[in-house]
Amino acid sequence: MTWLMALMLLVITVVPAQAAADDRPRSGGELIAILPAADPPSYDAHREDTFALIHPVAPHYNTLLRIDPADPRGAKIVGDLAESWTVSGDGRVYTVKLRRGVRFHDGSELTSRDVKASYDKIVHPPAGVTSARKGEYVAVAAIDAPDAGTVVFRLKWPQASFASSLASPWNWIYRADLLAKDVHWYEKNVMGTGPFTFVEHVKGSHWVGKKNPNYWDKGKPYLDGYRALFISASAPQVAAIRGERASIQFRGFSPAERDQLVGALGPKITVQESPWDCVLMVAMHHEKKPFDDKRVRRALSLALDRYEGSKNLSRITIVRDVGGIQVPGTPYATPPAELEKIAGYGKDIKAARAEAKRLLKEAGVPDGFAFTFKNRGIPHPYEPIGVWLLDQWRQIGLNVKQEFVEASAYHPMLKRGDFEVAMDFACGFIVEPDLDLGRFVTDSDANYGKHKDKVIDELYVKQARAGDTEERKRVLRQLEKRLLDEEAHIMYTLWWHRIIQHASKVKGWTITPAHYLYNQLDTVWLSE
Repeated sequence: MTWLMALMLLVITVVPAQAAADDRPRSGGELIAILPAADPPSYDAHREDTFALIHPVAPHYNTLLRIDPADPRGAKIVGDLAESWTVSGDGRVYTVKLRRGVRFHDGSELTSRDVKASYDKIVHPPAGVTSARKGEYVAVAAIDAPDAGTVVFRLKWPQASFASSLASPWNWIYRADLLAKDVHWYEKNVMGTGPFTFVEHVKGSHWVGKKNPNYWDKGKPYLDGYRALFISASAPQVAAIRGERASIQFRGFSPAERDQLVGALGPKITVQESPWDCVLMVAMHHEKKPFDDKRVRRALSLALDRYEGSKNLSRITIVRDVGGIQVPGTPYATPPAELEKIAGYGKDIKAARAEAKRLLKEAGVPDGFAFTFKNRGIPHPYEPIGVWLLDQWRQIGLNVKQEFVEASAYHPMLKRGDFEVAMDFACGFIVEPDLDLGRFVTDSDANYGKHKDKVIDELYVKQARAGDTEERKRVLRQLEKRLLDEEAHIMYTLWWHRIIQHASKVKGWTITPAHYLYNQLDTVWLSE
């Protein structure tokens, strides 16, 4: 059975049917959702990659393509602002035809000029502008707008994943005139073409959007509006759902919280579960001693008993699977027997820790060496994983202090490089190596450890251009070996497992392996 088939069976098994003949969408009502984070660091999705931004703000925007909101695999690509698209025979030219009559919330009509300006900002950001995903677009040679309704992307080489890149939920289309006046305008302002218009953001409290009466997709959205409540601690989140003061939390609950809510609410609560394209990693700053030494970085990974950690942590938080650079069980994931050959993934933990101690001694790191590990101030799974990491490192003679940083300040801290060792995190919107691994190329803005490795850069491009699946797998194994073992640039912990509980009255929303998907809320409705 393939992973996608298993996922479809999982969703069918867990989720009550939502498409009964007498269960058609109805209009009206306000969806109250919990946002388990602090305020977004900025309002610009081109520079950020945090759910603190995408969950409350995505309903105000559209993307060129999108993932079908009815697909539990999170894999089917459909048009959003694009009415259609074609690909040239050599795979190097993507021609996109836009929907006509789409208007921004200020009344101006969307044209190809807006799409080009938005993608120019993402792919080739001007000086002083951050693009979190520009590494995904190294194949783009030019972006043209030959007429008001057409956008053409010209690639340097064929890239099979490019349509997926155009469906990124982060690639919101901005108004070109606003970017021309101030390329930083969208960092502090909200104005898109999406199903909901902006009402207010009260920092530390809530975000509110209301129905766009002039939305291009006639009949949608169904909701009159939505309200996102900023609640970072787990207990108040559960209490809000249990007390029916909120209807859904789109990121995920722990197994214990799932069981608590099901026990309390019975048929009034619906549970959806899925594998999760999310993983916590450990970033080690390559410009700060002793973490500039790959022996030290490798030792930190060798100390981790990932298999025992999986057994214990999966009972208390939202992690489960041991894996390398791809979600376990997906087409490009490393088979378990091969994974065990990578430093930190062997089954003999005593031997691994002995090697870790040897490497530390060889690198001149004294027993009891102390450093600070910075972690993101979010309960699940950051806090449990952080506690686990400190315990694992203690067993190779390291004395590590943990410092929690508020979620809204965490990304800026990583970008500044204001750490020795810190929790890094990656969540994809679709399981695709090009999109998942672009952060590890040398000039990526998400390369927080500041490694400079031309071999990684070359392998990344090589796998993207691979002529067939097996060739691509071979290149990915080489990239993984260098990234996690030979150079130990980054350290993966455990892959996540997603559990969503929501009020049974919430309809039109389907879980996928990505919490970045289906946040436009255009298909969501309330049955009562």
